[in-house]
Amino acid sequence: MPASSGMPNMLSQFAQILSVLAILAFVLVLTYFTTRWIAGYQKGLQTGGNIELMEARGLSAGKYIQIVRIGKRYFALCVCKDTVSTLCELSEEDVGAFRKEERPTSFAALLSKYAKRTENAVSASEAEEKNT
Repeated sequence: MPASSGMPNMLSQFAQILSVLAILAFVLVLTYFTTRWIAGYQKGLQTGGNIELMEARGLSAGKYIQIVRIGKRYFALCVCKDTVSTLCELSEEDVGAFRKEERPTSFAALLSKYAKRTENAVSASEAEEKNT
């Protein structure tokens, strides 16, 4: 076999590998954007409705207590693997006592909240040192 016949074979194999990698990259990008689109679509279905999950706490594996707003009324629910039971109806004052403050949703808001907390702690310790 002449040496020149091996070169086109290598180029063909290299082209096949590149095409497989390109198809894989395309499928990954398509999967990423499809997942983002579906998540946005489902989020849009959940917002603006009359039912809102206010808070949830896990009791054990598969068992939760949830505070749910339905319309203008609030309920405490026990959610298990196969059942949902109403524990009681809560007043707005009861729910307000559970909500200490609104949680920041962005990283920048979390970072600024932490920075303020750190500044307050540092200034308090400096004031304490001056007093002693």
